Amino acid sequence: MLLLGCVKEVNDFELVISLPNGLCGFVPVTQISDTYSKMLSEQVAEGELQEDLNSLSDLYSPGTLVRCIVTSVEKSADGRRSIKLSINPKKVNKGLTATALAAGMLLTGIVSSVEDHGYLIDIGVRGTNAFLPRQKAQNYIKLAKKGPDLKIGQNVNCLIVEVKNEGRIVRLSIDRSEVAASLATERQNWTLSNLLPGLVVKAQVQKVTPLGIAVSFLSSFTGIVDFMHMDPKKSVNYSPNQVVKACILSIQPTSKLVRLTLRQTFLQPGGSPNQISSDRIGAVVEESAVKAFFKQFGAIFELDDGSLAYARLKHLSKTRKSFKPAAFKTGCKHKCRIIDYSLMDEMCILSLKYQIIEARFLQYKDVHAGDVVKGKVLALKPIGMQVKIADGIKGLVPSLHLADTTLKQPEKKYNVGDEVNCRVLECRPEEKKLFLTLKKTLIQSKLPILCNYEEAKPDLITHGFVVCAREFGCIVKFYNDVKGLVPKNELSSEPISSPEEVFHEGQVVKVMVLKCEPQQERLLLSFKLTSKPVPKGKKEHTPVKNHQVKYEIGKMVDVKVLKKKENGLEVSILEDEGKAIASLPTVYLSDFVANCKLLWHCLQEGDVLPKVMCLSNKGEHIILSRKSAVISAVQEEQVARNFSEIQPGMLLTGYVRNVMPFGVFVEFPFGLTGLAPKTSMSDKFVTDTKDHFVVGQTVIAKVMSTDEEKQRVLLNLKVSECRSGNSAEEGFALLSQYFKEVKEIRNLLRRRGESIVAQSLCELVPGKELQLVVQDVKEDGSALFSSSGATGLTVTATRYHLGGEGIVPGEKAKGLVLHVDILSSVVHVSLREELLKR
Repeated sequence: MLLLGCVKEVNDFELVISLPNGLCGFVPVTQISDTYSKMLSEQVAEGELQEDLNSLSDLYSPGTLVRCIVTSVEKSADGRRSIKLSINPKKVNKGLTATALAAGMLLTGIVSSVEDHGYLIDIGVRGTNAFLPRQKAQNYIKLAKKGPDLKIGQNVNCLIVEVKNEGRIVRLSIDRSEVAASLATERQNWTLSNLLPGLVVKAQVQKVTPLGIAVSFLSSFTGIVDFMHMDPKKSVNYSPNQVVKACILSIQPTSKLVRLTLRQTFLQPGGSPNQISSDRIGAVVEESAVKAFFKQFGAIFELDDGSLAYARLKHLSKTRKSFKPAAFKTGCKHKCRIIDYSLMDEMCILSLKYQIIEARFLQYKDVHAGDVVKGKVLALKPIGMQVKIADGIKGLVPSLHLADTTLKQPEKKYNVGDEVNCRVLECRPEEKKLFLTLKKTLIQSKLPILCNYEEAKPDLITHGFVVCAREFGCIVKFYNDVKGLVPKNELSSEPISSPEEVFHEGQVVKVMVLKCEPQQERLLLSFKLTSKPVPKGKKEHTPVKNHQVKYEIGKMVDVKVLKKKENGLEVSILEDEGKAIASLPTVYLSDFVANCKLLWHCLQEGDVLPKVMCLSNKGEHIILSRKSAVISAVQEEQVARNFSEIQPGMLLTGYVRNVMPFGVFVEFPFGLTGLAPKTSMSDKFVTDTKDHFVVGQTVIAKVMSTDEEKQRVLLNLKVSECRSGNSAEEGFALLSQYFKEVKEIRNLLRRRGESIVAQSLCELVPGKELQLVVQDVKEDGSALFSSSGATGLTVTATRYHLGGEGIVPGEKAKGLVLHVDILSSVVHVSLREELLKR
């Protein structure tokens, strides 16, 4: 099959070609021309670079139209089709003979030799020598701006100017104006066996249908213009017998099927299709309207900027079974994502699949150095492990990075199909290369990520890995190929005579930046992480030690957030002018486990928290709490200050200190602890203790017994045993406190105003009514929606809350907000009538 294609990408060893109808093909470096392949073979055999051999990037650039022939269609391991192509004139023009050549014909040729007065062009016709005079190439060379000469292996559109000796000698022109004006005519004696894509012809409309137009051309040929290749400006104005200019897109010799295009770009040979900004790829379009639906192919949509786009049938729904044609009537609106751009169709390619719309990565350019990503093991190779990050995105974990230590037999640790957490070391989108690490120390590091030399400021401490240890010191590498030197005198506070015996390749190290020269890409590092000596005349700032400022348990203070840590906040106590530093663990931010994580997420450095209680003060280490139930218990003296005050039957407010298989340890203010055995943990049967309690959870415990000699307290956490006389009142108080904290969290988000998502989260409250559009119906019966009132959020309803309604993607509905999960940005809604009417 012969096709007109457009160069989409130029790689080291292949050209990626955009084909009609959103398809893509690949031209290997060995399928350019016989002359180019011979030069490649000679270079490999001799092992030396040949002066006349240019790389593909020197010969081709994106946007260049090329004629190609399909050599094979292969299926990859993941079921994807790979179309292999050739642009070798011997294959593309194989239907032509020397006697069939005529003046005015437009052929594909490849430069095979550079001569004094011009160029020899390989047009693939046996027995024919094609010559391009230099004066007929000057205009083209000047406009191309790729040097003073054409290069061997370069593809050119050649117009036959003169034919001599029955086609044994032909003279060519590649002058842009001459090529652009060329038109295939009956005089040139084209036949179905030698007809070529890229030829511009005059065609007559025979029949107009919803799928396209049937046309006749060159007297005896018929062809089809499909719905994607009618001129968008005239698509409704075509009528039988109308004469139009058309360009041949493809020829299928076996079925004698010829496809053409009426798009203006292709009606002047030598032109280049319109392109879009690469930033547009990956964009999510909230509402795109259906312009036309074709049940065997897909749908055409109008995007928010008025341009047309195409979605294949398989991209209109998650599965074939979940596909609902009724959702794609003209005018129906859908949320979609632009996943590609077809140069040959001059259209964006869309997907309506929810998993693609929500995908974190769509292209290599979406992946950045330092990102922590999940992947699946594809293969183990001698150079490392191949990992799939997303559809079409693969990365390599070099052997050095398979673990913190070098693995001699990685196949014993990893299997194909295993899911792994990786960190991106380097991403080169233009080369489609991605390098990852599985070193746990690097993945879990909370230190700054060093991705470029500009960020390497003096005193910065970060993690890197040793790539070289020699007598002069160590070379340490970071992300994006940033590397620096640790000189011998900075390896340790103790002298090291042989660094290569102490440090090894791949070793993860913590380093401090001493000096950096970004322009020269020079970086000086140290393994000695102590701060620099204080210059003379300057006093070193020493904070007042906390033991000098006593805070008794129960004392209420206001604090300011200094630093966010993995397990809590480091704060300063304001009444002491910030000199007293304390810890506020995440689990002590609230009585409610869910709110603890939310508050930690929303709070930032500099925020002030009022009315926080001192929970313990062990010399230099002050621990604070915001648990309202614990604070109330201390203020109302419903606590035991020492073991002798604990009596069986007492109800005490505390928090879970540890969850063990045999029970739960509970801690109370003033440092007292007790154990609730597994049998006394819950009114329900307990199989796994971790299913019932988590560390930090606020609990009310009933004292069952005490052992003064062993200082042990046995507790009961069953709700039925721990009720007080005013359980209803206490329940309402807790509920009121919960909503008060949720309101506080919303206010924090609102003040930040960092994103549309944050603003949407602030506005949504349980009971609010939303206008929804169905995006997807899952196999378990649940559904996903989009809503203008929940921009950037995931809106979902369980099967029960769909109320038994049969819904399809694209359908509009009303929903009531049940719950807003702020951390995961998920809104749970209900479509049940009985709730909507209330």
